[in-house]
Amino acid sequence: MHPRTRELLTHFDAHRAILKSAYDSVSPERRNKPPGPDRWSAANVVEHLAIVESRMAGILSSRIREEREAGLAGETIAEPVLPSLDVVRVSDRSTRVQAPDFALPTGLEAAAAWTQLEVATAALRATLLSGDGLALANVIHPHSKLGPMSVYHWIAFLAAHESRHAAQIREISGV
Repeated sequence: MHPRTRELLTHFDAHRAILKSAYDSVSPERRNKPPGPDRWSAANVVEHLAIVESRMAGILSSRIREEREAGLAGETIAEPVLPSLDVVRVSDRSTRVQAPDFALPTGLEAAAAWTQLEVATAALRATLLSGDGLALANVIHPHSKLGPMSVYHWIAFLAAHESRHAAQIREISGV
């Protein structure tokens, strides 16, 4: 496995542990209850993450396939990816961000939302692994607020996105 792929999978796993800890801090009977009007429950937050990760797995998988067919070269850089993305900025909850309509939760029950997140994450991991050893820094897809991002940056962003929402779940639960 290429060092960059390993770095990003490790990074994603670390952020998933943060999310899981936050989610587990909410009692099962409270996971479906929003803390107030126009606020998301823990289940809503997890469903949102599942929607975003599933969508991005599909988009990034298509982009990798397109670039591979166009002759995408092998990866020649082994330097870490994470120093080139402001992960702290992504995780910072001091600025509220409105989710796009496609990413709004539909009201899945907590256990179903978590299962959907696990399925989406498996697809996202498979997408990254499908490009293992390829120059994924050259496979670009735009983010609506952050601009053009490589597959590497998308994976790092999605991990930090989980930590951002872990903080939201902690706010909901009062932990």
